[in-house]
Amino acid sequence: MPDGTAVEKPVGTPVGTLPGADERKAGLPYVAAMVSNDVASLSYPLTTNASIRFLTRADAHGWRVYRQSLSFLVAKSLRELFPAADFTVQHSVGMGLFWSFRANAHDGLNAAELGRLTAHMRDLVRRNLPIERRNVAYEDAVRQFEIAGEQDKLKLLQYRNPPHVVLHVCENFSDLSHGPLADRTGVLDQFDIVPYEHGFVLNLPDREQPEKFLPLEGHEHLFRIYQEHKEWGRILGVSTVGRLNEIVATGEMENFMRTAEALHEQKMGRIAEQIVAHRDRIKLILIAGPSSAGKTTFAKRLTTHLTVHGLRPVTLATDDYFVEPEHNPRQENGEYDYEHIEAVDLKLFNENLAHLVEGHEIDAPSFNFQAKRREFRGRKLKLAQDQMLIVEGIHGLNPRLTELVPADRKFKIYVSALTQLNTDRHNRISTTDNRLMRRMVRDHRYRGHSALNTLRIWASVRRGEKRWIFPFQREANATFNSALDYELAVLKPKVEPLLAQIKPMDIEYAEARRLSEFLINFVAVDDRAVPRTSILREYIGGSAFKY
Repeated sequence: MPDGTAVEKPVGTPVGTLPGADERKAGLPYVAAMVSNDVASLSYPLTTNASIRFLTRADAHGWRVYRQSLSFLVAKSLRELFPAADFTVQHSVGMGLFWSFRANAHDGLNAAELGRLTAHMRDLVRRNLPIERRNVAYEDAVRQFEIAGEQDKLKLLQYRNPPHVVLHVCENFSDLSHGPLADRTGVLDQFDIVPYEHGFVLNLPDREQPEKFLPLEGHEHLFRIYQEHKEWGRILGVSTVGRLNEIVATGEMENFMRTAEALHEQKMGRIAEQIVAHRDRIKLILIAGPSSAGKTTFAKRLTTHLTVHGLRPVTLATDDYFVEPEHNPRQENGEYDYEHIEAVDLKLFNENLAHLVEGHEIDAPSFNFQAKRREFRGRKLKLAQDQMLIVEGIHGLNPRLTELVPADRKFKIYVSALTQLNTDRHNRISTTDNRLMRRMVRDHRYRGHSALNTLRIWASVRRGEKRWIFPFQREANATFNSALDYELAVLKPKVEPLLAQIKPMDIEYAEARRLSEFLINFVAVDDRAVPRTSILREYIGGSAFKY
């Protein structure tokens, strides 16, 4: 137990009946448990010796269970209130999830309908109904989804053949299990339903401030990126994993890949045209985005597009402007914080940029990563009339990085990987997971890091993104979504062996298990058909570009 004591119980004892499970931590109820470094519902039957730790929504794993459980509650409520409606969870908006809704040939819910939805969910919470995890025979699950007309779930099961299927059941509503849920509706008491575009947002409290709901303002540009990619999904005819698997099984994948890559090329071309239209004033192109978003390959492909228009872009690396260790900011644990903006010599970088934009020559530094010192090796740089400077890095949209360069001389691009694929209509795919698996493969292939190492530093990477990247997204003049709807099928056979090396004794085992269970849904795809210029090649190898 968490306090170090040992409790002996019969085999099959639900973890939620152990001492302390019905208590609260900092005023929050427990929603799940960590059982030997694996996340489990409080209804999970214990079958072996285990170490136990209870989770609230203030824990990272507990918060994920809380969000998934509330999504289950939304789906149940919508099905009961609007049985003929078409609704889908689509993507995150702030701390919440956007749901599209269509009924009677119109999109969205009016104020009265949103009120009914909220009241119905509150009533389910008040009644404190059990949410059961049930194993049902495969053929029984198929029959159930056939009767309900849930083609997304049938397609998902079509390419899986387990002897039984795990469902979550609450009263007469059931859904495929994609991870643990809370065992009762009564603990799901903190949520808000907010009208948003042609649907609504299921807004959740901030994990770090569990009683506080953050405003939804400031996410409009990301919403547009998602919706654009959703439109691409409609063009490609793929919005769920089951449909993607069908494309693999019917031999259509290579054509699908070409179409997805062509959409990327089209978007890059449009961004290049925006820049070329203002070539008389733009001298600095800034490319920013979170880890494993594909910034480097995007910069190289954009360079090609600009070259076609008669421009000769040159690059400048912010890494060469790192400060020496004695000046580098540190994290709370005392380690160097290389993602802090003041890890860059802002004064020198700004001065060099200003001189280049004004047509002057600079003596460009090089950072010696072995000696951890900046060196000047006589590398002179000056921009000709037909040249633009491309700077790619996490701080590209932060005004402090380029404050000496006039705004009209800059063009800022935000790159991220925002997948539009859903596992099924009620269960979304995390865009963060997409980037994490890209990074896992790249770290193993090019940096000699294990998946365990990648997972251990990922929380720190995410904190850096939250502080130094996401607040400046709105500064962008253009956005590029680097997600490819086929990529998880390609990453699957590369990621699974890496995750299998993480063992139950490791704290990161819960995350490895979650990702492994998620990847089971995909039919694997060989990477030979991935174009050599694809952004995905930055991670899996075989790129036509040098990095």
